[in-house]
Amino acid sequence: MIKLIAIDIDGTLLNSQHEITPAVKSALQNAKERGIKIVLCTGRPLKGVQSLLKELELVEDNQYVITYNGSLIQSTDGKLTIKEFALNAHDVLDIQNFSDELHTFYHVVDQEYLYTTNCPVGKYTEYEARLVSMEIKQVDKLEEKTYQKAMIVDEPEILDNVIRQLPETMKERYYCVKSAPFYLEILHKQANKGTALEVLADYLSIDLSQTMAIGDNNNDIDMIKVAGIGVAMENATDELKRYADCMTKSHNHDGVAYIVNQYVND
Repeated sequence: MIKLIAIDIDGTLLNSQHEITPAVKSALQNAKERGIKIVLCTGRPLKGVQSLLKELELVEDNQYVITYNGSLIQSTDGKLTIKEFALNAHDVLDIQNFSDELHTFYHVVDQEYLYTTNCPVGKYTEYEARLVSMEIKQVDKLEEKTYQKAMIVDEPEILDNVIRQLPETMKERYYCVKSAPFYLEILHKQANKGTALEVLADYLSIDLSQTMAIGDNNNDIDMIKVAGIGVAMENATDELKRYADCMTKSHNHDGVAYIVNQYVND
């Protein structure tokens, strides 16, 4: 019996128009009424998912969200932090220096702002700020404090070259994942959606065999692997599909509703 459904947002929960379709909303509300936890799992901060949480009526007691690709596990009202995996000032300086050496755009994120020393600010940093409803702070020097994640953001072909040049020491120290053709996210080594799902399930005393995870991109692979049922969207990457237990329809054809109704609501 499924007791928790972990759902990625972009390319999974939302269609190409960045909307939750009526069919998906209905399926998730029905599952919630059956006592199943609906947990949005995203690279976005809480600010960037609040409107979606409200639309799905998930901002209430005992509801949870996984943000920053697993760096932060918290209640949907933001009052309770269950677990946090953060980067320190030394980490973000090393990542900044690597990005600067390759002349790419980057930013780092805490729970309030996107910070960058890039001048001008990269277009994908501006895009991310709009997408997640966060303000950009252009600074001369990054503050010495903790951050939820760092992102190297650039044109897909440039980003692929960056990934090829990632030093082994960086891969060993951090969790590095391409979450979109123009996004490379660099996080605390333990920060990923799979670990976050494990932590939350343990907190809620839910066995992982009673969880379902639904995603479309490579940053969803870890939670697809640990969930009792790992579901790939039809529009998912080929790599993610290799790890999934089953596949549903695309995000433009109510894929989340289709799989939730099949396993939970029938």
